[in-house]
Amino acid sequence: MSAFKPAAWPRRLRSQEWYGGNSRDNIYHRGWLKNQGYPHDLFDGRPVIGILNTWSDLTPCNGHLRELAEKVKAGVWEAGGFPLEVPVFSASENTYRPTAMMYRNLAALAVEETIRGQPLDGVVLLVGCDKTTPSLLMGAASVDLPAIMVSGGPMLNGYFRGERVGSGTHLWKFSEAVKAGEMTQEEFLEAEASMSRSTGTCNTMGTASTMASMMESLGMTLSGNAAIPAVDSRRRVMAQLSGRRIVQMVKDDLKPSDILTKAAFENAIRTNGAVGGSTNAVVHLLAIAGRIGVDLTLDDWDRLGRDIPTIVNLMPSGEYLMEEFFYAGGLPVVLKMLGESGKLHKDALTVSGGPIWDEVKDVRNWNEDVIRPVERALTQHGGIAVLKGNLAPKGCVLKPSAASEHLMQHRGRAVVFEDIDDYKAKINDESLDIDETCVMVMKNCGPRGYPGMAEVGNMGLPPKVLRKGITDMVRISDARMSGTAYGTVLLHTSPEAAVGGPLAVVRNGDMIEIDVANRRVHLDIPDEELQRRLAAWRPAAEAPIGGYARLFHDHVEGADTGADFDFLKGCRGSAVGKDSH
Repeated sequence: MSAFKPAAWPRRLRSQEWYGGNSRDNIYHRGWLKNQGYPHDLFDGRPVIGILNTWSDLTPCNGHLRELAEKVKAGVWEAGGFPLEVPVFSASENTYRPTAMMYRNLAALAVEETIRGQPLDGVVLLVGCDKTTPSLLMGAASVDLPAIMVSGGPMLNGYFRGERVGSGTHLWKFSEAVKAGEMTQEEFLEAEASMSRSTGTCNTMGTASTMASMMESLGMTLSGNAAIPAVDSRRRVMAQLSGRRIVQMVKDDLKPSDILTKAAFENAIRTNGAVGGSTNAVVHLLAIAGRIGVDLTLDDWDRLGRDIPTIVNLMPSGEYLMEEFFYAGGLPVVLKMLGESGKLHKDALTVSGGPIWDEVKDVRNWNEDVIRPVERALTQHGGIAVLKGNLAPKGCVLKPSAASEHLMQHRGRAVVFEDIDDYKAKINDESLDIDETCVMVMKNCGPRGYPGMAEVGNMGLPPKVLRKGITDMVRISDARMSGTAYGTVLLHTSPEAAVGGPLAVVRNGDMIEIDVANRRVHLDIPDEELQRRLAAWRPAAEAPIGGYARLFHDHVEGADTGADFDFLKGCRGSAVGKDSH
């Protein structure tokens, strides 16, 4: 796998189709770009590097990427390349409605065509917030030009009244405390200022940090990229070194398809279990694999993650934050531990041009309370559990490291919410017939149903249950959950309710059984009754009239295959189109 053979150099690069020659078209392309003050010799055939930047004032996690872009440029210049910064679609999880996930595929399409249609020989993908990471890699994988990723890094630790505060994780915790009467609204507002006190992504092992870890374990970043805090000077060094590296990758013609092999995805899945990563990684890696042509399934997630101990003691599964993870040695330590236990494909290729093992074999763990030895793991069976049954024929997912042990085998009465609005209207009603033994069920929040599959699966508990001191209940939906959240929550139920999956016909009072050890979720009604209900089911809402919402509705696939568009499988390639001038 790691026996990559570099291409011959020098050779004619694709950017020369635009810039290399003296035709009218070549002069047209060069001449306009020269109005920025670029000397003529920059068009001499050297690698043209696109720095695809997801900076936006409305994507707070990525607010510092302009500074990082300048460091990437410096690295490209130093290595003899020609850097050009290009803004691309930036979908922020905390601002986009109905959900940023609805626009992940649109962002990927935009990135793909940005690369395909312009004179670029290689790209640096500057990412941070949850959906910017998978969307840029999905787009780059579809074109398959040399690419390297640089993430913005996590925020510094938050602190509130002496307590370490994790972004997202404590938002859910404090919100529930307010509902339970354990915290005042004024205290909640005071805590707000403590949660996000520096630039960067969530400081927990939320989806942003999870996806940064996925990119490093896939081999798409330089070693050590995932955990460096956003404000640490070493983050800027990483950006500059990545700028240098992409130039050599273009010369070698080292492409995503060389790196993103089945072995690389298996490394990432096992890494996700070891770090206690987000369930969102499931849909994103499935989508990326589909773009690059790797056969990856939910069964792979369950098979590979089932016996992986969660050794990274970070919120929401543990007690520390990304800052401590970096100081302890970061992801290279985790990869080394996986390798030592026979759970890493050591010869998997990375953007360095060499095998992943060469980059991590000599690292040290500087804090065994943050990155724990296997015998002191948070849980011996981490990863992502994939449950199937008559309620989820194509599967649903659960994160064992964030769940309650006493609920991993449970039978309870269904309390049904038809959609997120129904949930919001009922959950605080003291007359709601619910207790801690019930199973909360929410429908119509999947890819097509919400639309976009929002992060609403970790339904807050009703106040009358919280006041008993209960902090967890079994919850089932076709939605997603924030990587910063926790609880015994079954997510991504497929097929989703909006397309007539069995979830659509669950009724109040039905008994539901879950058995995580045996990977089973069951709606306890006779098969004949289930089939009768399904035959009588009708869609709850009409399709959107037009625009992107209609495109999304008509072409989004289920969560079990990554919720990508059905027309994008098997379309990889980087052909240069005809010049129309």
